[in-house]
Amino acid sequence: MNLHEYQGKELLSKYGVKIQRGIVATTPEEAVEAAKKLTEETETGWHVIKAQVHAGGRGKGGGVKLAKNLDQVKEIANDIIGMQLVTPQTSAEGKKVHQVLVAEDVYYPGDSEPEEFYVSVLLNRANGTNMIMYSPEGGMDIEEVAESMPDKIFTEEIDPAVGLQGFQARRVAFNLGLSGQAFKEMVKFVHSLYNAYVGADASMFEINPVLKTSDNQIMAVDSKVTLDDNAMYRHKDLAELRDKREEDPTEVEAGEAGLNFVKLDGNVGCMVNGAGLAMATMDMIKQAGGSPANFLDVGGTADAERVEKAFRIILKDDNVDAILVNIFGGIVRCDRVAQGIIDAYKNMGDAIKVPIIVRLQGTNAVEAKEMIDGSGLKVHSAITLEEAATKVKEVLS
Repeated sequence: MNLHEYQGKELLSKYGVKIQRGIVATTPEEAVEAAKKLTEETETGWHVIKAQVHAGGRGKGGGVKLAKNLDQVKEIANDIIGMQLVTPQTSAEGKKVHQVLVAEDVYYPGDSEPEEFYVSVLLNRANGTNMIMYSPEGGMDIEEVAESMPDKIFTEEIDPAVGLQGFQARRVAFNLGLSGQAFKEMVKFVHSLYNAYVGADASMFEINPVLKTSDNQIMAVDSKVTLDDNAMYRHKDLAELRDKREEDPTEVEAGEAGLNFVKLDGNVGCMVNGAGLAMATMDMIKQAGGSPANFLDVGGTADAERVEKAFRIILKDDNVDAILVNIFGGIVRCDRVAQGIIDAYKNMGDAIKVPIIVRLQGTNAVEAKEMIDGSGLKVHSAITLEEAATKVKEVLS
């Protein structure tokens, strides 16, 4: 589950991370009031207006702008709220901006020049450890830094059973070229950031940039936070931060129906039980000359109601030219799945306008194929993967 910048900053603040303070606004008028309140609390004269969407690179798309007075605050907020923000991390359609964060200006003059760094905490799936990735080249896309300046990317592996050690936090501050008060502040920042990552059961905390202010304070100017969905039962308060407007409506609907669904950009809809089988099915579709339109795992049950819901979700994609149902009858018998498909098909009537290939393997697979073939419906049955692939190729051609 992704968080907005302002939500991530609020979470970081609870763990002692210094943040660039801000107030969320949903209208230009609210943005002006937020700016006035920030000026009273922080004495900031300028304000940064930031679009709140689940995507990076907002500045490149015109979603982050500096306002030097209240009139500009209102004007910029009016331009950003409601816009379709297109960034390097969105589709060509972009994302609609529903709210902005009015933040204080933290690039004020002082005894030293401000510096920007990149710091993230994430899971290293290769070895099962947590990892701090950081770079002195903050404010840039980390992908660009990795490609053009790989020597500027540092990592710190952390054993979850032991936790972040003091020498590791100090090494981060040292590699970032800090000294004196800024060095001490960065050590505190790294410890607090790691505690937030562990405490929230996160998959990633990315802060870009981390700012060393002109008076040697270390703070998070931005935040990109991804929480582990599997741990949300332990964090009811964090689960409430979910913004469904930022997610694909079809995926939200599928989740509410208990279906594991991810929308893709292909032309063959998939309905499978089991994640591993789903991946194999997608490979098979590619080999047959098609392209998967989705990942959909119906789980261990496939009754008529569940199958019908899955069909309706798949068919919301106008790009779907065929549907492949690939079920292994282990937990559930194939004949029961076949009956569910037949009932769902009849119940949906003319709603199904594309060919359906059904491959059932496992307990009572032969009986299931006989049921499908004798149903009188426009459904192509198969037992082997090769046979299913051939039928997919036939219907697409």
